[in-house]
Amino acid sequence: MWNCLIIEDDRENAHYIAEGFRELGHWPVICHDGVEGLQRASTEPWDLIILDRMLPNQVDGLSILTKLRAVGIKTPVIVLSALTALDERVKGLKLGGDDYLTKPFALIELLTRAEALVRRSKNSRTDRVLTYADLRYDLTVPRITRAGKELALQPRECRLLAYMMTHPEQVLTRAMLLGAVWGYQFNPQTNVIDATVSRLRQKIDDGFSPPLIHTVRGLGYRFSVNPERSADKSATTEHAV
Repeated sequence: MWNCLIIEDDRENAHYIAEGFRELGHWPVICHDGVEGLQRASTEPWDLIILDRMLPNQVDGLSILTKLRAVGIKTPVIVLSALTALDERVKGLKLGGDDYLTKPFALIELLTRAEALVRRSKNSRTDRVLTYADLRYDLTVPRITRAGKELALQPRECRLLAYMMTHPEQVLTRAMLLGAVWGYQFNPQTNVIDATVSRLRQKIDDGFSPPLIHTVRGLGYRFSVNPERSADKSATTEHAV
């Protein structure tokens, strides 16, 4: 099983694609605009991205692709487009797309190409394991262990942990976590973050030393082996939620 980010503004098409992946046992997540799509593609670990060429909100598919490759994100990307001209397909591939499929397309062809891309990518990856202190998160399996003991996490807890592990020693505000893990661009005024962090903390910190998840009062959380580290310097560049 692997996770797939579908960035597609056509809701019917997006859900059609997502259902195809679910039937194969994979975990698809949908974004309907380029702004949210870029944020989630660049802050969360994905095995595959399905990227529509034409998107609303002034961030089109090729802009997302260019920005991802510019910061070194190598996640396989299949570009979907109604633009069938040869130069458009060449442009999408030159900008970093791994495959280009024109609309309309057969779902079975998309799923087959996706499976092949992810298989090749996993065979060639050496950066699919996150480690911090004695915590190890193998994104390929996925499998999470601390001090050699396997931990059972829910999907949302996994995404939260991956975000924290890739942003160690930083003050992570609730606004940052809402956007990166839940995909919200606003504060829904719930305690969903604190509740999820509390469950994650119990699973990865209880019975282990040192604790890794620390509350930064008035700001959010910090993932660190050093509970005594002052948050003052980090807090100067963040805003309380």
